[in-house]
Amino acid sequence: MGKQRKALVVGGSLGGLFAANLLHRAGWDVEVYERVAEELEGRGAGIVTHQELMAALAVAGVSVDDSIGVAVQERVTLARDGSVAGRRAMPQVLTAWSRLYHVLKVAFPRERYHNGFQLESLAQDDDGVTACFKDGRRVRADLLVAADGIRSTVRQMLLPQARPEYAGYIAWRGLVEESALSERTLKELFPYFAFGLPPHEQMIAYPVAGKDNAFEPGKRRFNFVWYRPAAEATTLRDLVTDASGKVWLDGIPPPLIRPEILEDARRAARQVLAPQFAEVVEKTENLFFQPIFDLESARLAFGRVALLGDAAFVARPHCGMGVTKAASDAVALARALPAHADVAAGVQAYSNERAPIGAAIVQHARHLGAYMQAQLRDEGERRMAERYRTPEAVMRETAFARAFS
Repeated sequence: MGKQRKALVVGGSLGGLFAANLLHRAGWDVEVYERVAEELEGRGAGIVTHQELMAALAVAGVSVDDSIGVAVQERVTLARDGSVAGRRAMPQVLTAWSRLYHVLKVAFPRERYHNGFQLESLAQDDDGVTACFKDGRRVRADLLVAADGIRSTVRQMLLPQARPEYAGYIAWRGLVEESALSERTLKELFPYFAFGLPPHEQMIAYPVAGKDNAFEPGKRRFNFVWYRPAAEATTLRDLVTDASGKVWLDGIPPPLIRPEILEDARRAARQVLAPQFAEVVEKTENLFFQPIFDLESARLAFGRVALLGDAAFVARPHCGMGVTKAASDAVALARALPAHADVAAGVQAYSNERAPIGAAIVQHARHLGAYMQAQLRDEGERRMAERYRTPEAVMRETAFARAFS
């Protein structure tokens, strides 16, 4: 029997936990190192699930049952006056980042997950890879999985030319308690995967579990993503400037968003969104926004190092594939490694499989987001972008699990 191989996972969010669980179950000695010192539980917002994601959860050792998310049967688009502009039957399960994080974290041995470790450097030789952290710890492994997100330290070391590119618009996000919503909104909005298409913008929203992953009626939450164009040099720069004058072009921490920016967003919601959506924005206590970025990596394999999830590719949220893509990356990596005696060859086989798929997902998400981006360009581009603008097209294509493999 050969020596047990060791894997080091840099990044302890969903992609890292998928990789860690799958490799652990495959017999690897796995350790996870997350840069954030505090527990990640409770971060994030809503997530659209797909069968591919459910299959990955099962392979990772997670029992998938009705508690994984909230099931909806239908999609609706609301007009500005709150009436229904379109309907489409599309059963789907909608969950929350915190729910997936919880089930994946429970499935992984607690003592192998380490918070507060910032990677400083890494080195490879014929026998392994060594990670050096800022506190002086050095970890030696046969494999390093970089699952440290869109601002990946590992990717910046190995592929510095692959950088996030601003897409020209932002996404306001938030969660509102089901119990806080009016009777009208509970009836006409809450049960659905819902869309709004105000001029130049787009709103999507759907129910998810509540605090402590509660699924009982009255204890759930409503999640929304509201896309709005924002020119980088002017509007975005103002939005990401905090009260002290510091500019956070990569994304401002939510607590530092200026109060007048939040009030402007709520005022705009009342002016351009259906009343049901405006109510959701108004009643969201922790309203925040994120600039939307694209990210593509030309390769995912660097000897014994594999880029995975958002460290490799970041697609705009329109296709709802971010977490599913990270899960499928982890499945592909865990499948490729035992098929090769050499770790680097296994990582290269993984890259050969997943790099084209990641690029295709990013491209599809660009098409879905073209309308928002085109608002900052010429009339011809705006007309072209109308392709995905009708209620029927938006409901058909958004967060739909089309085959990319």
